[in-house]
Amino acid sequence: MSATTSFAQCSRIYYNCDASSQNHQTTGKRNENRNLVINRRFPKPARLILHDPSKLNEPSSLTRALRDFADSGLMEDALNLFDEMNKTDTFLWNVMIKGFTSSGLYHEALSFYCRMVCTGVKADSFTYPFVIKSAAGASLLLEGKTVHATVIKLGFFDSDVYVCNSLVSFYKKLGCVWDAEKVFDEMPERDIVSWNSMVSGFLAVGDGVRSLVLFKEMLRCGFEPDRFSIISVLGACCYMDWSRMGKEIHCYAIRSGVQAGDDVMVLTSILDMYSRYGEVSYAERVFKGMRNRNVVAWNVMIGCYARNGRVVDAFLCFQKMSEQPDVITLINLLPACEILEGLTVHEVHGYATRRGFLPHVVLETALIDMYGGCGKVKSAEAVFNRMAQKNLVSWNSMVAAYVQNGENYSALALFQELWDSSSSLVPDSTSFASILPAYAESLSLREGRQLHGYIVKARYDGSNTIILNSLVHMYAMCGDLEDARKCFGQVVFKDVVSWNSIIMAYAVHGFGRVSVCLFSDMIASRVSPNKSTFASLLAACSISGMIDEGWEHFNSMKREYGIDPGIEHYVYMVDLIGRTGNLSSAMRFIEDMPFVPTARIWGSLLKASRNHNDITVAEFAAEQVLKIEHDNTGCYVLLMNMYSEAGRWEDVNRIKLLMKSQGVAKTTSRSIVETRGRTHVFTNGDRSHVETNKIYEVLDIVSRMVDEEEDSYVHCVSKMRPETLLKRRSNSHREHSVRLATCLGLISTETGSAVLVRNNTRICRRCHEFLEKTSKVTRREIIVGDSKIFHHFSNGCCSCGNYW
Repeated sequence: MSATTSFAQCSRIYYNCDASSQNHQTTGKRNENRNLVINRRFPKPARLILHDPSKLNEPSSLTRALRDFADSGLMEDALNLFDEMNKTDTFLWNVMIKGFTSSGLYHEALSFYCRMVCTGVKADSFTYPFVIKSAAGASLLLEGKTVHATVIKLGFFDSDVYVCNSLVSFYKKLGCVWDAEKVFDEMPERDIVSWNSMVSGFLAVGDGVRSLVLFKEMLRCGFEPDRFSIISVLGACCYMDWSRMGKEIHCYAIRSGVQAGDDVMVLTSILDMYSRYGEVSYAERVFKGMRNRNVVAWNVMIGCYARNGRVVDAFLCFQKMSEQPDVITLINLLPACEILEGLTVHEVHGYATRRGFLPHVVLETALIDMYGGCGKVKSAEAVFNRMAQKNLVSWNSMVAAYVQNGENYSALALFQELWDSSSSLVPDSTSFASILPAYAESLSLREGRQLHGYIVKARYDGSNTIILNSLVHMYAMCGDLEDARKCFGQVVFKDVVSWNSIIMAYAVHGFGRVSVCLFSDMIASRVSPNKSTFASLLAACSISGMIDEGWEHFNSMKREYGIDPGIEHYVYMVDLIGRTGNLSSAMRFIEDMPFVPTARIWGSLLKASRNHNDITVAEFAAEQVLKIEHDNTGCYVLLMNMYSEAGRWEDVNRIKLLMKSQGVAKTTSRSIVETRGRTHVFTNGDRSHVETNKIYEVLDIVSRMVDEEEDSYVHCVSKMRPETLLKRRSNSHREHSVRLATCLGLISTETGSAVLVRNNTRICRRCHEFLEKTSKVTRREIIVGDSKIFHHFSNGCCSCGNYW
């Protein structure tokens, strides 16, 4: 069949493409070629028009027809025409490879390239960029490296910047950013595309610092950034939380003319940057100045309002949208529902269902996040269980929802299910960062260390700030302050969460002075503090009794950093004032608060009144707590203990009856100690342990060494009834779980090493005194974490300063 006949046959396709698939006569060779085509980009091809039908017999017309088919994604038609053309022309092969690549048929493009090489046709510099792009699209690293070697061998690497840019983009897309940088460094010539690829490449792997460094280097080399440069570097500023740098980039974009009034992409990136910084007024100014707003711009503005607490504005912006809302609109709107404590999450969920946006894995995952943040774990579970398709982000969100709401064992079970699942999902850095707090709250240091070992083997924690921050929190909350500090030291790029975690770590262990010094180091490192920073700092001042420092930092929040104190900051200030014993000042401070006092506020006053033995204030504070939380066990127990120490037995019985009527039971005290790879749990008077005899023997020896008298637990014997004394002797403080766990730790760990015990309730005063003396006579450090803080007993002293 001649080329003229072939084109005459194909001309029917050329003019009437709707019937192209039915009109072709195929041969065995064509069927072989068609195996390269799996699907079409356009199921119903567009009609193509030949500009000059009189030139049907000319090769240039055939070439143009082939190019038109390939450019329109009609690759099956292009293949039929290609089979009848001169296959020695490299340009025709390039047209076909480009067509496959543009249509997303990456494997077909690579197969066609292999066929080209086997046929003996010599590839040129126009061939390889599309071959490399196809290797990236198909995620074929080895094949891409083979092509890379071929490019070097043929000399294209040294002579064609387009080919080099394709290699940079290839390695960047497959996450091999260091290989991309090596290619970039060896390029003899670079253009703006080369620089943009590297700036965006480092941003994609989370290295915002390197991205910004490259951007500055690009400016020094005399390259003028374009819109893609600005968009990438703005993303880097957002990632690193460098608001000043972001504003400088915005100014540069205005001066250089990159920010044109009609460039929606650049303006939306600037809008998103201000949104992430919480600069709502700047974001509003940019948004109002946009002449053309697409749905992305509206979505970003809605998200800006929602994330920054402007709930009403977020919903008003949603109502004013000139574009049709999409799934992303609802995803951005959901944080506003969390601020409203879930009042509208169900409404948005219902709206998404009515509009047909569900099922949608991203929206469903966002709903899980919001339900979890609002404390509606059952609703989050329902969404998760109904999901037709779950990705790793969905699993991570459900695990995080459990952890946020204190259901740590459910979180651990779900994480184990993900680990054991037969699917291809493998836990990633976010999975580990989400589950590590559950190990902290479930008091499992041994299992937390095992998970840390796996993370190290998987090479997740080397430079991953999020995981290292979670490890700092996990070790601190499990009582291992030394390992927490080591993990903090491994964080290369310390963000505000890193500093907050280590400041709170030292705070809960009673080393407030260290926390204050760490805050000074944080400011010196030019990391801006946030509300959580000051919550950690005020907690440190409160726990360590640093009253003057506490007031100084509380007053500096608004004055120096523009941060309005929240309810959590007032909680620590009430506790701080309570330490002075001036309970009337603490009550006035509560009355002057700009918030409605919460149960935690009144609980702080109750604790202060307990420490200063003021029953009148304690009764008032307890009454306020129980109005808000009628089932607050700690409040009942603390008040009952104060009554019993004062000999007010009628009030003790009244509290007991009240607890019974409310269905509130006293929490069973449990202490946990880990020795020789095993976890041991004790309750008060426990005699179930296999080494019970040895434990009680050691307890008697230590009690005699610290000169603790049999009846020293009685604060005031004259106030105790005889029957009460007899009852207490049978279940004395001498057999409290924390003492039993400590004794097992003393005999089961190496001499000189610290003994770590975790207790789920607040340690009593008599046990606190006992452990202080025990640390001195045994010359061992004893660390006890109760329901509030960690006590480091060493040489007869405690890190809490006897106030907790």
